[in-house]
Amino acid sequence: MNTYYNNPAVLATPGKKHLVSDFDSSFTGDISHKKEASELLKANIKQLIDIQERLYADNTYSVLIIFQAMDAAGKDGTIKHVMSGLNPQGTQVFSFKAPSMLELDHDYFWRTYRCMPQRGNFGIFNRSYYEEVLVVKVHPQFLMNQRLPGIKKPEDIKESFWTNRYRQINDIERHLTENGTIVLKFFLNVSKDEQKKRFLKRIEDPSRNWKFSASDIKERQHWDAYMQAYSDMLTHTSTELAPWYVIPADHKWFMRYAVSNIIINRLKKIDLQFPTLPETEQKRLAEAQKELDQEV
Repeated sequence: MNTYYNNPAVLATPGKKHLVSDFDSSFTGDISHKKEASELLKANIKQLIDIQERLYADNTYSVLIIFQAMDAAGKDGTIKHVMSGLNPQGTQVFSFKAPSMLELDHDYFWRTYRCMPQRGNFGIFNRSYYEEVLVVKVHPQFLMNQRLPGIKKPEDIKESFWTNRYRQINDIERHLTENGTIVLKFFLNVSKDEQKKRFLKRIEDPSRNWKFSASDIKERQHWDAYMQAYSDMLTHTSTELAPWYVIPADHKWFMRYAVSNIIINRLKKIDLQFPTLPETEQKRLAEAQKELDQEV
């Protein structure tokens, strides 16, 4: 199997300074074409189905998968294609939009923490608490709605504020990991040119018009600020326990395969096994089998 689990082309190495521009958004590794990636993805989905069954039966670990990206990078499609074979009873997907008034009356982790997956389950976040160091960093005026101590206006926000937020995020992810949640983080890295092409398709194709939002164009005007925010996020929150994977997103077929590949390779490291029943339970199974065999 081709693996991108520790490939420097996609792994934001913990402890290093990173720039989004250091990662090639059109990288496809040794996958030469769409058909090859599609076949590899199908094989990976079969493996993922088996892993989910073992995860559920073992009931010790949970898996949190986080997707962050610029608009039109392909978060929805990746979730749909990569997780398509999973049992919906053990999988939950949450999309986080602008926080509600109720959510703003709590700390910024509250709305995501209450959605964390239970043991044996997959939890998928389409955007997450990382919005607090991305969109909020690009638009610091949004912090005024959070009514934080000592911050009454954007000018009150110092660099130490963001340093503290990175630390808080690392702390919560360490807490999750030490309590059995495997945290997998994917930044789908789409180029500005490719985003433009996808926006134009949404406008020109009537069947895709519903996907287009004027706010997407407005946010595109802040592209450079977002790239700096993502670079800071990768630098400060890619850790040994929960590293960031910067997935090339200009070719959706490669992006989906790479994500599936990393998930499988990470979960294989746990060596999930079906539980072995104690001797007393095995005797009961033997008795039940005997009783069933004797039925007329």
